[in-house]
Amino acid sequence: MTEAADKSPPEQQRERIRRLLAGGLETDWKQRAYEDADVQRVVAELKKLAPDDLEGRLRIGGFTLTPYVGEEDPEIEQACSTCMYYELHKKYCALPELDLYAEPEWSCILWRI
Repeated sequence: MTEAADKSPPEQQRERIRRLLAGGLETDWKQRAYEDADVQRVVAELKKLAPDDLEGRLRIGGFTLTPYVGEEDPEIEQACSTCMYYELHKKYCALPELDLYAEPEWSCILWRI
């Protein structure tokens, strides 16, 4: 198990994320990473960040406080709770490059079934 990079208690980190996103932190949420090349590009950008750069991870990861529903497939709701990297019982994203606590209804551009 990996701990969140900024070592904040889980709820404290989720609250900080909630405040940042609700407060207007702009993220790259429109640039969905569906193709392998896009995923690799996003992961490479995330790897360049300092481990404690939470805002950078949110920005590059394209986080939103609500599930993403794309025009390409409106029947699929992309939320953390349905992502293969999400540990529901911990409310935690285990993707090493993101490594943060997240609410089930949030979303990011690296979402995978």
